[in-house]
Amino acid sequence: MLTDRLDDVAVADAAARMAAALGVPLLLVTVLPYSPAPGPGAGADGAEARAVLGRVLPCVGRARVGYIPAVHRGPDARGGRLRAATGLLALAARHHSPVVLASRGGPAGLDARTLIEAAAIRGGPAVHAVSPAPRTLRTAR
Repeated sequence: MLTDRLDDVAVADAAARMAAALGVPLLLVTVLPYSPAPGPGAGADGAEARAVLGRVLPCVGRARVGYIPAVHRGPDARGGRLRAATGLLALAARHHSPVVLASRGGPAGLDARTLIEAAAIRGGPAVHAVSPAPRTLRTAR
């Protein structure tokens, strides 16, 4: 699961290594912010999803695994976090994905904790939390 955050690289790297070990393609789900209906600007959604994918494709390429791109909408005000998490788990199940990897750190409503809660309540693929990559500070010399 990719959400246009710095944690995406750690999640994609862990997922690519897991997919390579199992010899299966990787389902890369890009989560976009909620939008009531994809209207005339739907092409912008595709561009945003490609930008997120572009940042993590080097990890996938190094692992030498195939990938299937998919897009999912984040939580809206009415449906709430469990509804969005259940929708994402249903998307993974439709693609026969037995495991979902998500960041511990967010985003709100689709972090690993919420996905684990939704899987426990409503069923679905197993969810594994991935810790964010350690951040290093660079100092000017």
